[in-house]
Amino acid sequence: MRWVPIAFVSAAIGSSASAADFSIPFTKEKLTNGLTVIFHEDHALPVVVVELSYKVGSRFEEPKRTGFAHLFEHLMFMGTKRVPTGSFDGMMEAEGGHNNAWTSEDRTAYWDEGPSHLLPLFLWLEADRLRDIGPLMTLEKLNAQRDVVKNERRQTSENTPYGIVRLKLPELLYSVKHPYHHPVIGSHEDLEAASVADVKTFFAKYYVPSNATLVVAGDFKPADAKATIEKWFATMPVAPVPDDPGAPDFTDSKTSLDREVRETVTDNVQFPKLVISWQTPKHLSAEDAYLDLLSNVLGSGKASRLYKRLVEKKQLAQEVSASQSSGFLGSQFTIEVVAKSAASLDAIEKEVALELQDVAKKGPTKAEVTRSRNLILSSFVSGLQTVRTRAALLNAYEAEKGDPGFLKQDVARYESSAPKDLQRVVATYLVDRRVVLRVMPKAGGAK
Repeated sequence: MRWVPIAFVSAAIGSSASAADFSIPFTKEKLTNGLTVIFHEDHALPVVVVELSYKVGSRFEEPKRTGFAHLFEHLMFMGTKRVPTGSFDGMMEAEGGHNNAWTSEDRTAYWDEGPSHLLPLFLWLEADRLRDIGPLMTLEKLNAQRDVVKNERRQTSENTPYGIVRLKLPELLYSVKHPYHHPVIGSHEDLEAASVADVKTFFAKYYVPSNATLVVAGDFKPADAKATIEKWFATMPVAPVPDDPGAPDFTDSKTSLDREVRETVTDNVQFPKLVISWQTPKHLSAEDAYLDLLSNVLGSGKASRLYKRLVEKKQLAQEVSASQSSGFLGSQFTIEVVAKSAASLDAIEKEVALELQDVAKKGPTKAEVTRSRNLILSSFVSGLQTVRTRAALLNAYEAEKGDPGFLKQDVARYESSAPKDLQRVVATYLVDRRVVLRVMPKAGGAK
C-alpha cells in the first residue's frame, strides 16, 4: 500500500458566527513518495475541485533570480508530449471546466473546477505536467512566458496608477537579507537572465511530490479518486523535501525594520498618495487577527475612523484604506490615503498619527470591534458556501499549520478579541519603525 493514513475529521459546515460551527470535513493521507492528499466530500452540487499546492514562492528564490516562482506558474501551462501547449485549458473547457493559478511569497497553487465527471481528467492533467513540464522545457517555451510575465509586470505595476507602490514597498520594508525583500513578480533583469538550465533545476527541486499537497473537493467518491491518484501520482519517484529558507527573527535588526524609512517617488497619477506600512506578526497568530480587525476599524467603509476623519470631517482625502497583508514569515499593516488635489500630505500624515494615538490611548469601542468581527465572520460564512474556497482553505491550513482542520482555531482568533487587544497592537507595532512612502504626480499630471 502506498497510502499512509494521517487524520480524519468530520463535522458540518456551519452558518452561524460561532467557531464551534466553522469546520470542513476532510480526510488526509500521504503517498509513500511524500505527496499529501486531502479529500473533502460534498454532494450538494455536481461540481468537483482539484487544487495542487507547492511550497514554493518568491521567498525561495536565489539572488539574481527574482520572479522565478511566478514565472514557473506560467511555464506550467506550456505543454508536454501528451498535452501540447494550449491543450491543457482546451481539454477541460470543452467539458465545462476551468482553471487558474496564483503565486505568493510563500507558495504557488493551481486549481481546476468543473462538473464532477471531469475529476479523472483534472488529476491526469495535473500529474502529467508535474511529471514532465520541467524535463521538457525549451528555450522557446521559456521565452514565450518570460515575455508574458514582463508584460504583466508592466500592466499591473509599472503602467498602473500607484502601481509603483507594489514594487517599492517590499524593498523599503524588508532588508536585503529578508526573503520578502523583493516583489513576487521579480525584476526585468532577473527574468531576462533566466536560462533553461535554471528552470529545469528549479523544477527538479521544488516541483516534487514531497513538496506538494493535493486537495480533491466536491462531488466524488473517495475510493475512485484514490485509485486514480494511485495510478497517476503514486508512481512518481521519491525526491528530497527542499529546504525552507526559514523564518527570520522578527526582532532581528538585520532582517527587521528598526527605524523610520521615508521615500518620495513620482508616478503618472493625478493626485498625491500617502502610504504608511509597518512590519507585523505572521499569519494565523492571535495578533495577526487583531490587526485584521483593526484594519476594518480604521479603513473599511464610510463607518471607519480614517474615512470619517480624512474624507468627511477634514476633507483632505478622497480614498482611504487599511489592510493587514499576512505571510508565513511575517505580515505588514498598511494605511493608504489618496489626497484631494489641494490637500497636503503633511496634514494627512498628521491626522493619521492623531487617529492612531487615539486608538492606542483609548482603544476602539466595543461596537467598532463587533462591526469589524461581523464583517470578517460574514466573509468566512460566504466563502464556505463554495467548494473552491473550502479546497483553498484546506490547502492553506495544511501548508502553514500542517493541519487542514485549523479553521475553528482560525475563527476563534477573531471571536476571542476585545477592544484592549486592538489597542495593544497599535501601541506595540504601529510605531515609528515604519515606512512612509509618498507618491507624487509627475510634472503635467496623469495623461
